[in-house]
Amino acid sequence: MRVLSRRVQQVLGPEPHRHSFYYTELFNLCKTIDTAKIAHAQVVVGGHEQDPFFSAKLISKYAHFSNVEHARKVFDNLSEPDVFCWNVLIKGYAYAGPFVKALKVYDAMRWRGTTPNEYTYPFVLKACAAEGASRKGQVIHGHVVKCGLDLNLFVGNALVAFYAKCQEIEVSRKVFDEIPQRDVVTWNSMISGYTASDYVDDAILLFYDMLRDEGVGGPDRATLVTVLPAFAQVADIHAGYWIHCYIVKTGMGLDSAVGTGLISLYSNCGYVRMARAIFDKISDRNIMVWSAIIRCYGTHGFAQEALELFQLLVEVGLHLDGVVFLCLLSACSHAGLLEQGWQLFHSMETYGVMKSEAHYACIVDLLGRAGELEKAVEFIQSMPVLPGKSVYGALLGACRIHKNMELAELAAEKLFVLDPDNAGRYVILAQMYEDAGRWQDAARVRKVVKEKEIKKPMGYSSVELESGHHKFGVNDESHLHTTHIFQILLSLDRIMGKETRSECDAIL
Repeated sequence: MRVLSRRVQQVLGPEPHRHSFYYTELFNLCKTIDTAKIAHAQVVVGGHEQDPFFSAKLISKYAHFSNVEHARKVFDNLSEPDVFCWNVLIKGYAYAGPFVKALKVYDAMRWRGTTPNEYTYPFVLKACAAEGASRKGQVIHGHVVKCGLDLNLFVGNALVAFYAKCQEIEVSRKVFDEIPQRDVVTWNSMISGYTASDYVDDAILLFYDMLRDEGVGGPDRATLVTVLPAFAQVADIHAGYWIHCYIVKTGMGLDSAVGTGLISLYSNCGYVRMARAIFDKISDRNIMVWSAIIRCYGTHGFAQEALELFQLLVEVGLHLDGVVFLCLLSACSHAGLLEQGWQLFHSMETYGVMKSEAHYACIVDLLGRAGELEKAVEFIQSMPVLPGKSVYGALLGACRIHKNMELAELAAEKLFVLDPDNAGRYVILAQMYEDAGRWQDAARVRKVVKEKEIKKPMGYSSVELESGHHKFGVNDESHLHTTHIFQILLSLDRIMGKETRSECDAIL
């Protein structure tokens, strides 16, 4: 702080109030909250505390150091704050919280007669999304339209992101379509909204539309981070290759966010070595990168490799989280490593990681797959938290594997209360009844599904052609050439029938 004070004197001279222009350099010297307070004191001593420019700088500095209350004090001391000061304070609350205060400041701004501008609304809408204030955001959208800023690019981007985060994906797309001149942020916001809302196909189609938009200039790092999970979900290896090549050709480099997406994509496509190659090239590996590669090895049956990676992760010294342990417990469960799974589960507290219901469900699954159903029940009864649908779902799955009808009925009874609209639970129990020859019980369960109008998600197949991914279900007639396709299938069926009869005649 003494060094900063001497530097202040060098910059401002013996009479700071005569050199107000150079306060800008003073603010640039502030790297900590303490140095910001020194600069604040210099502003007060220099008699500039009512200057909106300096006040806005101070508010911004305090907010940058997550001390929004100090920023608020500077703001409240202003007799006539201009729109820039209002915006900086709203931005501080929108990024650091409490988010509801950003909305209150916005209301106060309008009440005091200051007209919001195109920079106000992105911050307010960000706070609405973070707070989950959907209705308030809709009201603010009305304000935007009323003041004629609905076609402004910055405001439009904020509206797209707001509606997407509030799960109003159709409204988000409507706003997106109405923006006359989109930039890369517009596209990223809409793609991210689709991906987060599990509209995977829409996210992918929009990404390809973006590539055809010559005005954007190609995807950036944020684009790849948002679209890679969608490609990973459909296991599109060609898209993975294209993105990988694009990163190399543009010199973008592999950071932790893009690298995690590529690892997940290669993993879902079964390319374990490629996933590991990506992992080895990432220099700034965070916990998400480690989780992705551990999940990759665990998914493909390389449980020992996953455990070895975990030991390396511990040696690196990163703070562990619950996701890493979920990946490890799942790997142990699928590989039948009961002892190692137990050790990992009990070591979580040692590493300061809280156990969630998902971790307990993994242990139930681990015990169930190993045939230890009685121990699984004892474990559930000893849980310090109330067992949920994940726990009983794991138990029901284990009962199906080992054909334990009595315990399956108890687990299903719990699930019908905890997860009443999940048709899969009813189907498993009905199939177990059918396997046991209890046809009346199976019919009773299926009747419940029909009476409650519980819809089972339609299963479908997906094939990858040159024109993209194509999905189809059983007796699907949505294809343009359905009639011709079924005619070919019938023809093939007749040919196969003739060949089979000819072979039978030859044998006889």
